Amino acid sequence: MTKTFSVITDTATVVVFDLAAMKHRLSDTPDWWSIREDELHETNQGNIAFFNVGQDGKYDIAIVQDIADEDGEVYIGFPSGKVFIGAGEDTTGGDLEPDGSESIQGDILEFTPGNYKVKYKKDGGKVFLSFLTSESKNNNFFDPIRI
Repeated sequence: MTKTFSVITDTATVVVFDLAAMKHRLSDTPDWWSIREDELHETNQGNIAFFNVGQDGKYDIAIVQDIADEDGEVYIGFPSGKVFIGAGEDTTGGDLEPDGSESIQGDILEFTPGNYKVKYKKDGGKVFLSFLTSESKNNNFFDPIRI
């Protein structure tokens, strides 16, 4: 799959998650993920990937087949295959979740359900992501992902 789209973030964060994987956070506070321990727990469980992009603003998201010189990689599970890629502030919480409306900064893409290795790279205002199938969805991060 290849696709390019833009998002505007006011939290300097781009996020990737399967909608079903984050249903348990729906009734949590809207900014639950700003608590470091919660962010790391969900990332290490393979439920979500937060990418701190360094500053607020507009970013072009490029979904590509592969990235040879990636900044890093994270494993994540897509149980339903309905995957949101967009601004961190649109993460499930506060009784809201991405729904495809115009107020949401991002896109909901269809993937084959399963586990994926997500390679990532940031080059200026562009964030490159590639999704490769994987047997694992777990991670062992001690710090949030910064790109």
